[in-house]
Amino acid sequence: MRRCFPISTKEVQINEAIRDKELRIISESGEQLGFMSAAEALALAESKNLDLVKIAPQANPPVCKIMDYGKYLFEQAKREKEARKNQKIVELKEIRLSVKIDTHDFDTKVDHARKFLASGNKVKVSIRFRGREMAHPNLALDNMKRFALACEDLANVEKPAKVDGRQMLMFLAPKAAKP
Repeated sequence: MRRCFPISTKEVQINEAIRDKELRIISESGEQLGFMSAAEALALAESKNLDLVKIAPQANPPVCKIMDYGKYLFEQAKREKEARKNQKIVELKEIRLSVKIDTHDFDTKVDHARKFLASGNKVKVSIRFRGREMAHPNLALDNMKRFALACEDLANVEKPAKVDGRQMLMFLAPKAAKP
């Protein structure tokens, strides 16, 4: 058993579904054919073995075009698929630091962030304050500045370091590739 799925979600009226008294008709080559009744336009379309498609229902009178509707849907779906193929989805990756992070751990986190940025993802750098660390936000700010400086050749600071509750957040975005 075969199932049919709609190619396009855009609802348009075609052929007998068009019930308007007067229509502006456009031929398959794009030239204006003038004003006609729906019956005349449908007869003209059927004589050319094509469909009558309402392309501008809000116009006064509505505009219809004589075309091969199946071919039109196929080409439209093809264009949409091509547009989706060219999209790049940017993910947000998170790197967690601590106020008392050691040099080697810091370098490892910087390496991870650089890999994320090189592949085109944004990076959220966070430091969670525990216990009495809340009394020293300046130490966390120094770590954030040092982190941004270590990634400055690959990233721009999208949102600078800011305390939000019991954590400090900073967002880095990859620099645009130079053409």
